[in-house]
Amino acid sequence: MKILIENGEIVDGTGEKSYLSNILIENEVITDMGNFAIKKCELDRIIDAKGMIVAPGFIDTHSHSDLQVLLNPYIEQKIRQGITTEFLGQDGISLAPLPEQYISPWRKNLAGLDGDSDAIDWHYKDTSGYLALMEKQGLGLNEGYLVPHGNVRMEAMGLNNRQPTAAEMAKMCMVVRREMEAGAFGLSTGLIYMPCAYAETKELIELCRVVAEYDGVFVVHQRSEADTIISSMAEVLDIGRKAGVKIHFSHFKICGYKNRPFIEDMMKLLDKGKTEGISISFDQYPYVAGSTMLGVILPPWAHDGGTDRLMERLKDRSLRKKMIYDMEHGLPGWDNFIDFAGLEKIIVTSVKSKTNKDLIGKNLCEIGEIRGKDPYEAVFDLLYEEENAVGMVDFYGEEEDVISFLTRKEQNVCTDGILAGKPHPRVFGAFPRILRKYVREKKVLTLEKAIQKMTLKPAQAFGLRNRGSIKVGNFADIVIFNQKTVGDKGTFLNPEQYPVGIEYVLVNGNVVLHSGIYEKIPAGKVLRQSW
Repeated sequence: MKILIENGEIVDGTGEKSYLSNILIENEVITDMGNFAIKKCELDRIIDAKGMIVAPGFIDTHSHSDLQVLLNPYIEQKIRQGITTEFLGQDGISLAPLPEQYISPWRKNLAGLDGDSDAIDWHYKDTSGYLALMEKQGLGLNEGYLVPHGNVRMEAMGLNNRQPTAAEMAKMCMVVRREMEAGAFGLSTGLIYMPCAYAETKELIELCRVVAEYDGVFVVHQRSEADTIISSMAEVLDIGRKAGVKIHFSHFKICGYKNRPFIEDMMKLLDKGKTEGISISFDQYPYVAGSTMLGVILPPWAHDGGTDRLMERLKDRSLRKKMIYDMEHGLPGWDNFIDFAGLEKIIVTSVKSKTNKDLIGKNLCEIGEIRGKDPYEAVFDLLYEEENAVGMVDFYGEEEDVISFLTRKEQNVCTDGILAGKPHPRVFGAFPRILRKYVREKKVLTLEKAIQKMTLKPAQAFGLRNRGSIKVGNFADIVIFNQKTVGDKGTFLNPEQYPVGIEYVLVNGNVVLHSGIYEKIPAGKVLRQSW
């Protein structure tokens, strides 16, 4: 297959000024650029990109398509916003490794973040088996994987809140090494999610020393993005310092208006870490609201032992009272969503049963009114009835702060897209939103810098080779868009709207989107890091 892209304005991903050029693609790879001579009869396809921007395919460094890629490998929400590569295994909670004895409790723990289904065979055991399952059924875009800390901990020592023995620590290191050898790009953790939150710093240092041997990246949802963010960041940087591992903060932000004064010190910590030689990057979605599983509003002790134990606690009226007390008064070191967002700014986005579908799109106060109960009690009932498989959106931030983080050199763009139910609009439009709002309208980024933050910057942060820039020899992951019209359409009330202005998307040299038509072909690859 030979494809010529002609007359386009190339923004190559390096951050350098755009230029006019033609691009020749043969099979999967860019083989020539410039004003070369070629017989048109030798070509299978010509794309006239006159008046349009030709850029590398966008790279989403924080995605939650882990289950969806096995149910529907053509993640149209990503392709239509120009994403050609995404990284799974985020927040320390994903599909692999998964020892058979933990399949049932882990599915319940995973459901609020990535969903659940009986339509797949859950007996793949480890990362190698999971990636092979992806390859067997084909992929619409490229998928990379991170070793999830929670899965590693579960395999070595179960789901209880305790510290590992020396033998269990050694087993965790062995599991990380096995999964890195299977092609993972690094280790992820989510230090507000169970069982990751039970780990002390020394555990993470030991695991990251293994990751550093492979020049992998430590991708971390830190312990706090609110009241104790400074000590939280200090912990992460200390891990980078002592383990010699590359640090990547997931969905970097500050939660809660009262915590905005911490931003200056956050920036100082980033600068200090860089002067010490720590490799630091972070991703960010361009919105003032986040999205995760509703169960995170409960105090950490409620989750000890996994979802089955949580269900037992939710049945206990005295423990419900203790949960309410902790949610209203807080606990040391715990990110309290009720405190920084509030009941009225947390909105349910997904449930698994038909019984509670009427609560999707309602905030926690409204849920109390609908059910004729105290909001806390109504939420406890909802989590119990849905076995913790409830998604939510929480409004926490300020637009000014989004821009402060967006313009940092360490930043790259992500969606953090949770696909179930009534999704966050970032699932459909995070990348085009950058091009519309922050390049064309607010002009806080040049087009070249914005594209760099969507392409080469994330590729470098995650050690991704031969992608992220347009140059001869690289894989032909390419997006072509109209700079004057490109933009997101989705809102929080009506998020499921595809963006506009994305005219063509190529994945590994295959044209998968053209003239608004998405061709569902298995153009993607499982990306394995070669060590």
